[in-house]
Amino acid sequence: MTKTAHKHPMRFDDPLTLFPWAMTRLFSLWVSQTYPFSLVGSNLSIHYTVLLDRRMATAFRIGNSVKVRKDAWLNTFDLTGANDELRIVIEDNCVIGARTVISAKNMIHIEHDVLIGSSVLIQDHNHAYENLNLPIRAQGLTPGGSIRIEHSCCISPGVAIVSPQGELVMGHNCVVAPNAVVTRSFPPYSLVGGNPARVLEQLDPSKTESLACLG
Repeated sequence: MTKTAHKHPMRFDDPLTLFPWAMTRLFSLWVSQTYPFSLVGSNLSIHYTVLLDRRMATAFRIGNSVKVRKDAWLNTFDLTGANDELRIVIEDNCVIGARTVISAKNMIHIEHDVLIGSSVLIQDHNHAYENLNLPIRAQGLTPGGSIRIEHSCCISPGVAIVSPQGELVMGHNCVVAPNAVVTRSFPPYSLVGGNPARVLEQLDPSKTESLACLG
């Protein structure tokens, strides 16, 4: 007679995973309570390896139940004389994947329920390079534009979204395929892919079947 093991759901399969989990919990509480954000909602989960400069926190607005995963970088620039102008807005229930970089000179607005995969680049500017007599690192940033990712979008791993000028808008419920390079706006319900990115398919919101997202 064989015995069937009674299985209990376990939060930690490996006891060593308790340490990074606890560190992330403590870091999330510390950031929420001590960083001078313009606004920060409840239930923020921000991995302890995330790069986020306390001095720039006044330019951030973060909603409820936002998750920022390992080794992400949330970046903006010198705020001297900016009158605490917002540069990065992340609304409720967004997930920012591991190793993702969000770099704002002007404005990056991520609406609610956006899923951003790993190793994604989102920046609203470029680096100047036109002066051939100067190292590129010494030439500063271009004026750039702004980026708005509307609600319920899914940005798959490896995507680059860069706004060289004007406003770049990803319409709501867009899906961006892995490794796409997005430099212009797309309408809602678009499946976007390629380099440069283009509409691969216009999704039909009336259909009940869902499209898998690799975020």
